[in-house]
This record gives sequence, structure tokens and C-alpha cells, in this order.
Amino acid sequence: MLFLLLLLALAGLIAVFGFVGYGCGTLGRVGLRRADRETWLRSCAALLCAAAVALYTLGLLGVAGAVMTAEDGGTDSAPIRSCRTPGWQERTAADGIVGYTVDYVPLRFLCETNDGGSYATGAVPGYVNPAAFGFALAAVGLGVSAARCGSGRVPRGSA
Repeated sequence: MLFLLLLLALAGLIAVFGFVGYGCGTLGRVGLRRADRETWLRSCAALLCAAAVALYTLGLLGVAGAVMTAEDGGTDSAPIRSCRTPGWQERTAADGIVGYTVDYVPLRFLCETNDGGSYATGAVPGYVNPAAFGFALAAVGLGVSAARCGSGRVPRGSA
């Protein structure tokens, strides 16, 4: 699980640099003043997508830290240290913490209790999921707008 999380974080980091490179490179190649609306929309969509992936990658690193702490055995490992959030003593006395899971959408670290319930810890900051979703939604909107702008153009040599 930890290897997968770190691999996804590395892929996210590479994707961030790719999106930033595409967004800035497209505007740099054409020039800021000569860029048409479609180019601006595509570049801004790529930069917003980079922001969304960067935030998700930040959340992945938080979850990877929680998983690494949970997997660390030895003294003081029961209940799982990542699950020791405010109120964990009441949960342990009543239900008992038996394990953990990771949800990728929305990104969170869940502690499982004996009665089949679960609760999310603070491994992922509260702003990560809504902000990443908002940036991704804005990027999709700008990408669709760029496609609509580009579809109305007459191809070269046909007019």
C-alpha cells in the first residue's frame, strides 16, 4: 500500500511539471500578445489542472505518512497511532480500532472499528479535496471552452 501511494505521488509530481510545462510553453511559443483565445484557454486549463494534481499529491503524501505510521509495529502500536485522533479513547473502549483503509476519491485515511464503522482522521488537510475538485472542474470547463473556440475556426487553405 505504501509503495503504491509513493508511486502515485511521484506520478503526480511528474504530471504537475508536465502540465505547467505545457501551459507555460504554449504561451511562450506563441507569445503573450499574439496568443488567441483558444491558446489562452488551453494554457489556463493546463495550469489549473497542475494545481489540482499538486493538491491531490499533497494529500497523497499525508495519507502515505499515516500509512507508514500505521504499519510501524512494536511498542505503543495498539491502537494504530494514526487513528489516535481526539476521542480515540472512547472509540477504543466502546468498539475497538481494528484496522484502516485508504479512500482515493475523496482522498482520506479511514480507521475501522469493531462494529463495522469507520471514521476519517486528519491525515489529509480539510481543504485538499474541495480545492482539488474545484481546480479540476475549472480546468475541465476551460478545456471544453477551448475546444468550442477551436471548432468554429476555418482550417487554413480552405477559405
